[in-house]
Amino acid sequence: MKPDAKRAFTLIELLVVIAIIAMLTAVLMPALARAKEQGRAVMCVSNLRQLMVAATVYTTNNDGFFPLAYMYKFDHPLVILYAWDFTSSKDWDTGAEKITPGLLWQGDTIAKVHQCPSFKGDHNWIDDPYTGYNYNISYIGGHGTGVSVVPSARESEVKGPGDCAVFGDGGIASGANKFMRSPWPTKKDDFHARYAGTQSYRHLGKTNVAYCDGSASPTRLLFTETDPAGIDLIAPGTGFLSANNSAYDLK
Repeated sequence: MKPDAKRAFTLIELLVVIAIIAMLTAVLMPALARAKEQGRAVMCVSNLRQLMVAATVYTTNNDGFFPLAYMYKFDHPLVILYAWDFTSSKDWDTGAEKITPGLLWQGDTIAKVHQCPSFKGDHNWIDDPYTGYNYNISYIGGHGTGVSVVPSARESEVKGPGDCAVFGDGGIASGANKFMRSPWPTKKDDFHARYAGTQSYRHLGKTNVAYCDGSASPTRLLFTETDPAGIDLIAPGTGFLSANNSAYDLK
């Protein structure tokens, strides 16, 4: 062999290198996936803060009242569903449908702010283009139809703004839910299926919540106490923010 001849890798050496690369990849992939999810969680918190900014603007322009969670209007041939995030209308004569920014936005928004970056499932309400977040209907957002509308809360009624949830990561067995419910019925919200208003803990075991004081942050606190008839219907990885209604109540 000539002194300057280059030595080639043997098959064994190549296999060893491939094995080492495979091991490093196996070690690094979970860390990379976790870092990616942490980035999505930060984006989610930012979205929720934007929702709270919109809520503050809304209360300022509407005598302190928060927006309704939903309200129906029937004006043949139009059927209009005014919801806090999106307003949907359908002309039953022509079949034409239209979706516009909801009550929270007073006519204008970047609609994609309603998409939680970690939620890849289906919405559960008409044809919303984006989904993932829900709104406290048990104490904050009013609802109804015609003369039977239950009014929303006023900002001045909230005695513990830093502890009262307004928006959060919605999640149920079938996808995302846009109406947040406390674990136990309230005068404003006596809907029997409380499990339909749970939060999703999709951010590495945490759920993001926006509060009446304008803050937004993650929490690991997860509770499943509710009507015994509905406990078995709570999806894995979802639950309530408190064992009682304290995380939702105006205090």
